[in-house]
Amino acid sequence: MTDHPRIPLAAVIGSPVAHSRSPAVHGYWLRQYGIPGYYIPVDIAARDLSEAMRAMHKMGFVGCNVTIPHKEAALALADSASETAVSIGAANTMTLAADGSIFADNTDGYGFIANLRAGAPLWRPEAGPAAVIGAGGAARAIVHSLLAEGVPEVRISNRTRARAEALRDDFGPRLTVVDWAEAADMFDGAATVVNTSSLGMQGKAEFDIALDALSAAAVVTDCVYTPLETPLLRGAAARGCVTVDGLGMLLHQAVPGFERWFGHRPEVTEDLRVQVLSA
Repeated sequence: MTDHPRIPLAAVIGSPVAHSRSPAVHGYWLRQYGIPGYYIPVDIAARDLSEAMRAMHKMGFVGCNVTIPHKEAALALADSASETAVSIGAANTMTLAADGSIFADNTDGYGFIANLRAGAPLWRPEAGPAAVIGAGGAARAIVHSLLAEGVPEVRISNRTRARAEALRDDFGPRLTVVDWAEAADMFDGAATVVNTSSLGMQGKAEFDIALDALSAAAVVTDCVYTPLETPLLRGAAARGCVTVDGLGMLLHQAVPGFERWFGHRPEVTEDLRVQVLSA
C-alpha cells in the first residue's frame, strides 16, 4: 500500500461487461458532485474472479458492482454479507475494506422498489397479489423485495417451471407457481405486474403473453429498458394501467453503493436518466 491518499476507484465486474451503463451512472454522479474518483468496467473471467477481487483493494478500489455471471460467486467470496444478499443468494454490490475484507450486498430489490415508488407514488403493496414473469436472478431479488414490502401473494411463471418452484421453495407459501401455458391467467386480480424476463427486450423473443385479464387498476413495470417502452408497458398503458419503465431500477440500485464508496448519497434525477440513455 502507498503512504499517501489515493483517488478512490470503483468498477462493474462481469463478463461480458462492455454493454453496462453503470459507468455512465456513477461517472455522472462523480462529475455532478465534484468527487475525485473513477468508475470503470472490468471484464473478468469466472476462473479469475477470486484472485482479482482479493487484489482490488491494493490497487485503490473501494468497491464494485457485480453483474452476470458473477453474482452468486461474488457472494460466496465475501467475508461478510447483508441479510438481503444471503436471502436472495446473490450479490451485486461489494464494498472493499482497507484490510482487504469484502462485504457483499444486494441492492437490486431496493432499486426495484425505489423505482416503483418513484414512478407510481400511489402504489400500495398490500392492494393485492403481484404477478411476476420470469424466475432468474432479477426475479429472486424482486420477489424478496415484494414480500418484504407486504405483498400478500406473489404469482410467478417461468418457461422452466422448476426454476419458479425453486423460488417457492426458498421464499415460502406466499408464492404461487403458475404454468407457463397459463401465465396470462395470473394477471386476473393482480395489483402489481412485473416482467423480470428478457421477453420484449431488443433482439430477444417477443412478449406474447395476453393481457386480457389485466385490470386497469394494476401497476405494471418491466425490468427491460431497451426499448424504454416495452410491448408489455405499451399494452398495459393501453388498458389504462400506471406503467413504470425499467431504467429507474438500474439508477436506484446504484445509490447505496455510490454512497458507501464515495461518501455522498446521490440523487436520481431526470438529467441522470437523459445522460444514461444517451450513453
